[in-house]
Amino acid sequence: MSREAFNGAKLALLCADQLLVYQRDDKPDIPWPALWDLPGGGREDGETPERCALRELEEEFGLVLDEARLTWGRCYPPRQPGYLPSWLFAGQLQPADIAAIRFGDEGQHWQLMGIVDFLAHPQGVPHLQERLRDYLAEQEGADPGLLIPAE
Repeated sequence: MSREAFNGAKLALLCADQLLVYQRDDKPDIPWPALWDLPGGGREDGETPERCALRELEEEFGLVLDEARLTWGRCYPPRQPGYLPSWLFAGQLQPADIAAIRFGDEGQHWQLMGIVDFLAHPQGVPHLQERLRDYLAEQEGADPGLLIPAE
């Protein structure tokens, strides 16, 4: 799919067997209120998908990562007619990155959640759980226990 026209980008950032997530605000006028989400958001100006995801990470968590830290990416078709595609990227966080987090004003709180826990969480954003499964399925030597089927 085109890297030119897209809606936004999300990040699956892992530290060992944990994933950086945050709980969305509980407001009825936003998508997925109060669900567990991944860093990222909507595209601004002429951003590339990588730049969009990393800008959102900086705004939401105060983390500045280089594009080289992103080790996987995939463009997904629109989930609804009339929308643009969106991206998911994956990369690794180090303990120093975790220590540097300064959570912004979007969302209720953040945490490192076990990958298995996020994939099975009834309050996880469903399409992001599916996309994380795609990433894990492509990783050589991925733990089959992480590939919990979607319900």
